[in-house]
Amino acid sequence: SEEVSNDKISADLMEHVVKPVVPEKYLDEKTLYHMNPSGRFVIGGPHSDAGLTGRKPIVDTYGGWASHGGGALSGKDATKTDRSGSYAARWIAKSLVANGYCARCQVQLSYAIGLSHPMSVRVDTYGTCTNKNGMAERDLVRMVETKFDLRPGCIVKELDLRRPIMRKTAAYGHFGREEEEFKWEKVKEI
Repeated sequence: SEEVSNDKISADLMEHVVKPVVPEKYLDEKTLYHMNPSGRFVIGGPHSDAGLTGRKPIVDTYGGWASHGGGALSGKDATKTDRSGSYAARWIAKSLVANGYCARCQVQLSYAIGLSHPMSVRVDTYGTCTNKNGMAERDLVRMVETKFDLRPGCIVKELDLRRPIMRKTAAYGHFGREEEEFKWEKVKEI
């Protein structure tokens, strides 16, 4: 409703959702709360998002092999983290495997509208972590956050996503292709 302020929404979420659901031992002065970080969201439903931005994500990515959050890649510009974040996750995973940190891996990045850094970074090596340089799987996230700038604007710049290259992604998917323009398929030395 347009009459309800973002402060009221935040207070109600805290009182009626967070406190009843999250055990008190997990909430302290260091806990960060992101409740509508981009501000009020008044217009919803088909007026704001008709779901017509692109193909099904599974078609554009890995088929049925990897988990997917649901946002389409095709039809969105590169500033949208559905697209740029997916490219960054692919780039990171390929780089971790190629640099010998694991034999197999999945990288998950979670973004919130209005926040520049991902809310969550997860690396799952499916038990194939090699402990290269003494790094256990739990250490890989810290390394990823150090070696890759995961702010959307930095991903766009690093992978040069403003170039007119997206037509090639319209067929045969976005990943696993050796197109020169697809910088997310190029391994970064880490």
